[in-house]
Amino acid sequence: MKSLWFKISILAMVSFLVTNCSSTKVLPTTTTLTKAAIAEDEEIYIPQLKSNRKIFFPETVAETHWVDSIYKQLSFEEKVGQLFMIAAYSNRDATHETDIDKLITENKIGGLIFFQGGPFRQAKLTNHFQSKSKIPLFIGIDAEWGLSMRLDSTFRYPFNMTLGAIRDLKLIEKVGVSMAKESKRMGVHFNFAPVLDINTNPKNPIIGYRSFGENKVNVTEHAIALMNGVQGQGLFSTGKHFPGHGDTATDSHTSLPTVNASLDHLQKVELYPYKRMFDEGLVSVMVAHLNVPSLEPREGYPTSISYNVVTNILKNELGFDGLIFTDALNMKGASNFRKPGDIDLEAFLAGNDILLFAENVPLAYEKICMAYQDSLISETRLAESVKKILHYKFKAGLNKYKSVEPINLYHDINPNSNEQLQYELYENAVTVVKNADAILPIKDLNQKIAYLKLGDDTNNTFVNTLKKYTEVTEISDANVDSLLIKLKSFNTVIIGYHKSDKSWWKVPVFTDIELQIIDKVGKQNNVILDCFAKPYVLSQIQNFDAIKGLIVSYQNQDIAQLVSAELLFGAIESKGKLPVSINDIFKVGDGLTTAKLNRLGFSIPENVGMNSEKLKQIETIAQKTIDGKMAPGMQILVARKGKVIYQKSFGKQTYEGNVKVKNTDLFDVASLTKIVATLPNVMQIYDQKKVALETLLGDMLPIFKGSNKQQMTFKELLSHYGRMQAWIPFYKTTLDSAKKPMDKYYKKVFTQGFTKRVSDSLFLRDDYHDTIMKKIINSPLIDKKEYRYSDFTFIILKQYLQKITGKKLEDLAADNFFKTLGMNNTLYNPLKRFDKSVIAPTEIDNYFRHTTVQGYVHDMEAAMEDGVGGHAGIFSNTMDVAKMMQMYLQKGNYGGQQYFSEATFNDFNTCWFCAEGNRRGLGFDKPQLSGGGPTCGCVSMDSFGHTGFTGTMAWADPKTEIIYIFLSNRTFPDSNLPNMLSKENIREDIQKVIQDAIIDK
Repeated sequence: MKSLWFKISILAMVSFLVTNCSSTKVLPTTTTLTKAAIAEDEEIYIPQLKSNRKIFFPETVAETHWVDSIYKQLSFEEKVGQLFMIAAYSNRDATHETDIDKLITENKIGGLIFFQGGPFRQAKLTNHFQSKSKIPLFIGIDAEWGLSMRLDSTFRYPFNMTLGAIRDLKLIEKVGVSMAKESKRMGVHFNFAPVLDINTNPKNPIIGYRSFGENKVNVTEHAIALMNGVQGQGLFSTGKHFPGHGDTATDSHTSLPTVNASLDHLQKVELYPYKRMFDEGLVSVMVAHLNVPSLEPREGYPTSISYNVVTNILKNELGFDGLIFTDALNMKGASNFRKPGDIDLEAFLAGNDILLFAENVPLAYEKICMAYQDSLISETRLAESVKKILHYKFKAGLNKYKSVEPINLYHDINPNSNEQLQYELYENAVTVVKNADAILPIKDLNQKIAYLKLGDDTNNTFVNTLKKYTEVTEISDANVDSLLIKLKSFNTVIIGYHKSDKSWWKVPVFTDIELQIIDKVGKQNNVILDCFAKPYVLSQIQNFDAIKGLIVSYQNQDIAQLVSAELLFGAIESKGKLPVSINDIFKVGDGLTTAKLNRLGFSIPENVGMNSEKLKQIETIAQKTIDGKMAPGMQILVARKGKVIYQKSFGKQTYEGNVKVKNTDLFDVASLTKIVATLPNVMQIYDQKKVALETLLGDMLPIFKGSNKQQMTFKELLSHYGRMQAWIPFYKTTLDSAKKPMDKYYKKVFTQGFTKRVSDSLFLRDDYHDTIMKKIINSPLIDKKEYRYSDFTFIILKQYLQKITGKKLEDLAADNFFKTLGMNNTLYNPLKRFDKSVIAPTEIDNYFRHTTVQGYVHDMEAAMEDGVGGHAGIFSNTMDVAKMMQMYLQKGNYGGQQYFSEATFNDFNTCWFCAEGNRRGLGFDKPQLSGGGPTCGCVSMDSFGHTGFTGTMAWADPKTEIIYIFLSNRTFPDSNLPNMLSKENIREDIQKVIQDAIIDK
């Protein structure tokens, strides 16, 4: 230590003499900082021998030969020119382009650092500028969270602080790989990242989000992983901002920040990442403009021009022999200290290789030339930097320069794999910090849940995703007291704090009213606070007692909102850990693991082994369906491995109308009712041993005793193997000769004895159900014992369920399944809860009800049962039906609840009569055994589902873990027209596309 201090003192004196004791000084802004819980006795890293360091870009004979050859050809002017990297913008005018052309041709500059603009414009300029340069230029860019830090129309990765919450370092390396590929495609050679600053000051105005956090080990490990990804692709990483900008309270763009840490602290903490990174093969470093008294005794002397810092410490003590960049020399932390030209000379004398963002290159060249002539700069010193630059130009492939190809550029820098990775990143980053009473994940969906927005940024994705799990009511009121009254009846309140991160340097702040709301609502309700902002904002909350659940989602990005909503309802588990402290309450590394409840989540196709480009063919088939007037509108959903990966709506509710179909609209699902409402309740009865496969129908329902159906077994009934007729048009006997409802059976208004509503102005007499059952009981059997699909099966099962439970079917379905599954858009008689405008019409009926059927079940028998049939009557959307199908796919388990046993599901998904040519399971339809059938013929025989008359289909395949839901109103306007949807195999063709999209077979 004494030796180091001696060196610093001597070098300070030498540097003072060399720089002619300039009298112009900028006094730094000095702030005494409180350290964030970093013990001085933390891990001390002992660097390896330089010979043992990892080398990403080993020197070759060809490289050495090329460097020596080029260097010998360079004039003095060309050698000095190599030291400069100039700022370039692709969003400026022709004058800017001309100015840079001049710097390239006249001053022979060595590189460009690109700032704001767009990818195509930058690629064009890169090619243009490279064509002007004798020696190909270095191209650099600040791409800390990808090219989008500087360029529009490019992909934005999470900020480093978000990445710092992730424990899986392989994901961080993946980020580096992706960033590198995109930068290389743009003709870039240096990504000025990763940021190695340890953000120990929560009020740091310029680092903040850019840091991986406040713990040196966490920061270093993430930086190494990112660097490995970047440099593994042949792109150069630049660690910054040496010797450490994390413990500052001012911005070096506007003034000279001071770091008042001791030398011992710097060695243990701020320099720790650099020591490890050098051993791991980091090739370049950027030196910051900082005032660090423990490293540079001269008052207010920037580290970027300090010989002590750059040469003695960075090069000699730490043994770094890679490229050394100054931070931008136009920043006030440097430019306020020396004028243009002088600051460049000082920086080079200090030991930097590349002078970044020089403001006046001709003047800087003149100053360096004079210093060379005065022997302040030796040929050896100049050669050291210039040859080092040439070595890295060779390593970058600039000895065989290739221009940037504009064709497919946008696609290449925005691949589908980026979004795939983005989901993984946020799934691993979102952090649960508090979980009192295990409020997370939300298990009980049969409770009143409200959502309250704080902050001023968008929240659409978050709210829409929450509503896909259960009914969530949005509440707002500017008056706190009024807000509390509105929230009084709710069990749980989800508070989302949404702040934009587009202006990444801004620190979000809770308003006084927002803090008051959090406190008061928390004292009244069970509150879950989800913070879509920098975790530092939570430091404004002094007491978290009123908050039961606390989630840090870090950024207000759409995928962050979606993933956070998934976590709230248990579709994913919590994995993230805090990268920074929140007051003295929550520490670095805090993060709770929450349970996964086997609920459907959301992702993109590639994350579950499917091809999104292939799935786009669904849109072509959907449009063909609409153009061919096979259905006016439809909803289509695909899920795999528990993730919804495709959910879209097409067309309109009617051919002539203007109301577009939305994902939340309701469709009459027709016979899907059988497996959505009736069958799951039957499976529970079976699971409870109240009925068995061989139980006779006469024993199940005594009204069938003495009939030709009394010996039919439960297994035969559910397999459509009991010789029953397909159906009976019960409604026809209630019509007169003009096909109008007879007064004997109907009234136009609700009347005692006539309460079964068939349509808006048509009510059937209450006792007609008995007539229907008698007709079924007395109906003849078909002659041959063979598979015959019959609606009678589920009409009978409705009667059986209501008899054995003493409850109505609509109540059984809602209480036993819909409410707990979160199927809040699934019900009989939807007009009791929903406006007609969100329900697709099924027909303009001119043969029974003589009205447009909208919000009333299309099936005539179900309509005559007050809209509730065992075989028809349910209205739903694809998301809700998918929940039921996922529960089946998980063999009775969903949301942490076991609805029936795995054995029961297996029994019902068994084809008991396949040997006899009957493909059916118990209640479920199954793939065709041969010839035509309900599927594409490309799904497994373990798959199951059902189709419906209105143009619907729900199918699940345990082998591929795929769920496919298709809902349409193909019967509109006339159900008696040929079923072209079926004849053209629309549903089956879409299923074939889905199967073909599997890429992990």
